Amino acid sequence: MDEVRILQLGEEDWRNIYALPEIVRLDYVCRFVDVPNKPYDMCFLDRTPMEDEMEALYQTVKAYTLFVTGRVKQKEGIAWLCKSKKAQYIAKEDIQRFLLEETRYYFSKPHGEKFWFQNLTISRNFQGAIQWNGNYNVTLTGGFGENFFQTVFWRNHIVMQKGQVIDLWLEYDKTPGVSVALTVTQLAGGSMADILKRQEFKESELEQVISVESEKVNSDLFLSLSAKGIGELRIIALHYRNSRGKHGYFLPGGERYVTTKREELFAYFDPRDMKPPLNVFFSGWEITENFQGYNLNRKLGCPFLLLTEHRLMGGGFYVGSTEYEKLVTSVIEKYMKELGFSQEQVVLSGLSMGAYASMYYGCDIRPHALVLMKPLAGIGNVAANEKHFRPGGYPTSLDVLQYQSGGTDKEAVRKLNNKFWKKFDSADWGKSKFIVTYMIEDDFESGVYDDLISHLHSEGVQIYGKGIHGRHGDSQKAAANWFSRQFQKLLKEDFFERNEKR
Repeated sequence: MDEVRILQLGEEDWRNIYALPEIVRLDYVCRFVDVPNKPYDMCFLDRTPMEDEMEALYQTVKAYTLFVTGRVKQKEGIAWLCKSKKAQYIAKEDIQRFLLEETRYYFSKPHGEKFWFQNLTISRNFQGAIQWNGNYNVTLTGGFGENFFQTVFWRNHIVMQKGQVIDLWLEYDKTPGVSVALTVTQLAGGSMADILKRQEFKESELEQVISVESEKVNSDLFLSLSAKGIGELRIIALHYRNSRGKHGYFLPGGERYVTTKREELFAYFDPRDMKPPLNVFFSGWEITENFQGYNLNRKLGCPFLLLTEHRLMGGGFYVGSTEYEKLVTSVIEKYMKELGFSQEQVVLSGLSMGAYASMYYGCDIRPHALVLMKPLAGIGNVAANEKHFRPGGYPTSLDVLQYQSGGTDKEAVRKLNNKFWKKFDSADWGKSKFIVTYMIEDDFESGVYDDLISHLHSEGVQIYGKGIHGRHGDSQKAAANWFSRQFQKLLKEDFFERNEKR
């Protein structure tokens, strides 16, 4: 497991007082005034910081990783730091237990994935109808038996290190006559026969994320799904993620929201200096499950909200049912309210799929600005281009088309394109600014920047952009650098209160 680096300030060195796990490296300092090259994973304050330590602590400590004891006096500056970092109080009598049991969840590198569909195998015991729906789901229809029998299993094992905890989440749907259970078999590392533990999780337990720990040795997880009854079972995805325990998802403090259809949305909020604007950053398409843009947004200094979703393979463009779309807007509005910010104090931003979401939900939020990298608008066009312009380049676009429109023909393409433009054209963009970097030879969807100009009719709206030669997946660094420069320019020119000292 990854080493967890801890900074401790206090009158006593905790290494001489408490037992530490093997994975923990605790650095005790009497004075802390120099910002290290690498941020710590956690920080414990066991005394009141001095005034000249505050800036170094602010720059070093990540949100949700600061813990303060009863020895810290809540002076004005300390109270501000604790609010900015979402600090948590820890009682003296709980320190030893926390160090031994909870610090392992503060590893530095988050990771999550879902099993690829080609690794899903349907048992020979199932004699009903089977329908594969792209990479979105497989539908099994028929009789599954009176008792639970293995219906499908995933061929690849999940490799776990000693002491590691994995979160599992199964996306599925079914008719009332079918019941399911997830079986998790834990094998000794490298062995196909030495079973350490077997657990079966019924439907009531599958309503929540399932956590599995490799307690004493390295191990491999083998996963299978059993079913019984008669009807239809749709298996959508099985996700596995390095667990943060009760401390969040992907990042410490990361939040998870889920709809009645078991579709997830993840959010991470960092208050930073608590001055406008709030930057809402939508992650782009990515197979690995995580938040994008953390370091990029943290360097900007303003409060930020990271949003990510992992429906389909790599993401479903943040759109779907009314319930799901209301969930996205409610999360944004939740943190606008916490900060006390108005619409004019919000910026929406994102890359590719994330840029699409920024514009789509910008219709509801009406932000001060939208900072867009490689934006897409007509997802139907993106899917249609898969056949002739980039065969096999982005097959998820076909799943998105099928999922959102119920087909893959020309009418489905038109319907999905109109879903965006109808909402976009009905919005009043008069108080918004569009800052766009786009690919001139974009093979996902060409001409998006020109389309935006032609659709922006609101009086007072501003738009400017920069074209970069290349296809959609090219010049990632150039696009990110331009995003960073334009965002810094936006902060300097449009948010004068940021020049005031904390």
